[in-house]
Amino acid sequence: MGSLGFDFVTLFFLVAAVLIFWQLRSVLGRRTGNERPPSDMYAPRDKAAAPDGGDKGKVVQLPRRGEAEEQETRFANIDAFAKPATPLNDSLRSISQADPAFDPKEFVKGAKMAYEMIVMAFADGDRKTLKGLLSRDVYEGFEAAISERESRGETVKSTFVGVEKADLISAEVKNEEANITLRLVSQLISATYDRDGKLIDGDADAVAEVNDLWTFARDIRSRDPNWKLIATESEN
Repeated sequence: MGSLGFDFVTLFFLVAAVLIFWQLRSVLGRRTGNERPPSDMYAPRDKAAAPDGGDKGKVVQLPRRGEAEEQETRFANIDAFAKPATPLNDSLRSISQADPAFDPKEFVKGAKMAYEMIVMAFADGDRKTLKGLLSRDVYEGFEAAISERESRGETVKSTFVGVEKADLISAEVKNEEANITLRLVSQLISATYDRDGKLIDGDADAVAEVNDLWTFARDIRSRDPNWKLIATESEN
């Protein structure tokens, strides 16, 4: 009886194993001998896989967005800042062609930040900050004015209120250098005191409007994305 029980149990597991084998085979399929090794799973298939011997079955690479489309997008951004078919628009497009990373919106944003930093650094006599933002000629002029002010014992106290307007006026590419001039209208509280603390210029309680024309430049061959101030002119 125990022998029959053992044979029955053995037969049951054999039948179960066969059923599981056929189920796995139906799900996973048979090996044909033409399977690609794991390292070749993502490789393109042979041309022979296509009935006509063509490239059917190859992995198709999606094309990147064309240069013409990218340029069109850049020009559209420029048109938002300068009227099309004007000298300014043409010049900005020339800068964009020479430097595809150029974006007028980001440039104006950066110029406004630089304007505030330069104005406040000049008031504070911060030569280190100025040196990183100005061309050599402009820095020398600013540094001379700071030194002269210090020799007289004068101090400047300023509060930057903000930039009201920052309009692109002109632009050009000359000798691999891009130049852009902006008209900047800002509000500033500024007062200058002598060595005895007496007010000699400005007003510590009044907000003054300041109108400037500033020109920034950048070597478009350089990997350095920063622009430097190369010229200033006051319109007040």
